[in-house]
Amino acid sequence: MTQASTASSFPTDPTDPTDPTGPAAGSAGGSGPAAPIPGSAPAGSVPAAGSASAAGSASAAGSVSAAGSAAGSGPGGGTGRPSSALIAAAAAPPWLRYVLLAVGLVVLLWLPNGLYPAVAVDILCWGLFAVAVDLLLGFTGLMSFGHAAFWGGSAYVTGLVAVHLGLPFPAAVLAGALAAALLAVPIGYLAVKRTGIYFAMVTLAFAQMVYAIANVWRGVTGGENGLQSIPRELGGLDLSDEYYFYYAALPIVLIGLFLAWRVVHSPFGRVLVGIRDNPARARALGYPVHRYKLIAFVLSAFLAGLGGGLFAVGHQFVSLDVLHWTTSGQAVIMVVLGGIGTLWGGVLGAAILVRLSDWLSFSGFEEIGLVTGGIFVLVVLLFRRGLWGTVALLARRWLSRRAG
Repeated sequence: MTQASTASSFPTDPTDPTDPTGPAAGSAGGSGPAAPIPGSAPAGSVPAAGSASAAGSASAAGSVSAAGSAAGSGPGGGTGRPSSALIAAAAAPPWLRYVLLAVGLVVLLWLPNGLYPAVAVDILCWGLFAVAVDLLLGFTGLMSFGHAAFWGGSAYVTGLVAVHLGLPFPAAVLAGALAAALLAVPIGYLAVKRTGIYFAMVTLAFAQMVYAIANVWRGVTGGENGLQSIPRELGGLDLSDEYYFYYAALPIVLIGLFLAWRVVHSPFGRVLVGIRDNPARARALGYPVHRYKLIAFVLSAFLAGLGGGLFAVGHQFVSLDVLHWTTSGQAVIMVVLGGIGTLWGGVLGAAILVRLSDWLSFSGFEEIGLVTGGIFVLVVLLFRRGLWGTVALLARRWLSRRAG
């Protein structure tokens, strides 16, 4: 099988100006050599993952189909997948991206002034957690019900480091995130060899194992009593007030969000999208699919660990609930509400769920899950792309009509 014949059937989006395989790429993709060997990048071939593409090559680094092919006419190349963040970002004019970025920063700076600061901190933590899950679900196609192991594992490590070593809370949070990434290596190595529901069940099983270990290891984790009185040390600053802690934690969250954005918009991220759409063809083109999935899994765990560590310091308490499988399910719901594969939709979904849960509990309503579950069903039925994805689609259509 030649590269051209393989790539011509690979899912592409001819309407996506960022897709090097579409007509907007402006490169020729006809015949070519056989599927490339990783590490070599002859002119006109698909370069090896992680290597920089040569100037004027027929395809960008990390693309998995030849230029000029058209396997489908809609987002996802006829695969039925929702529009990705790559497509939405490319369709928007540059000035609009900067405006949206400025609006987002203004909202984040205003948040603790418009909401109770503790709720604002929770929105930051859960939003970063949802983005981590979407990095795996929306851009790699892997549904994980075990990310509570990384969120909660980081929370425990962060609490232990802060209590026993007395390090500043950013260092404690970083230690927790690194521990989560380390934990993800053996779990991901075994899990990424499975797909679909089997991958979800493997991750769920490992997460429940971590939960059981934390429950019986009472001398370290405190068991059902949890870890208490976690300090918020930062160079002698008084961060006992949640309002000031919010602004101390915000830079860490922004760094995590930037890391997720950079991964998605890198050649590595484009390979992940290709693997998500058709792993068999990506493998035929010479990409080590399992290795890419494992790296994405570890990166997602690291981001989840950042959120979990901040959550522990923000509440100054860690309980077994952070490791329960329902915590993973809640993050998945946030991603679906905001929009799978939109990246920022997870932040929107987290803000809605956290704010709604706080409002209902303050009102004395006990069946919070009934309301949030009903909203989840309505969004799935009425907004198949999620809230953020639907708005992005409508905005793209409006911009296309104006340009036309």
